[in-house]
Amino acid sequence: MSFTEQMITIGMAVLGTALTRFLPFLFFPPGKPAPKYIQYLGKVLPSAVFGLLVVYCLKNVSVFSGSHGMPELISIGVVVGLHLWKRQMLLSVAGGTICYMLLVQLAF
Repeated sequence: MSFTEQMITIGMAVLGTALTRFLPFLFFPPGKPAPKYIQYLGKVLPSAVFGLLVVYCLKNVSVFSGSHGMPELISIGVVVGLHLWKRQMLLSVAGGTICYMLLVQLAF
């Protein structure tokens, strides 16, 4: 990529990021309630994204070879346990990821 192309790419990334940060405040001002469909999406999308993440992470796991999916199964248990204990999605995902990486690097 030439220098000009690099600057255009960086500029577009900055513009895209800024637009996704500021447009919601323009479309949904603070004093006015959000439409019902936006409220609905705010309730269902986090769970849908989490479900999609689980499917994506487990799509290539084979229970008939290698570690038989044990690191994944243990890490899922850690995620569920942390979420039931603390009810914080970021902690649950981070804890499961750390557990998985430690298991893969040290145990399996």
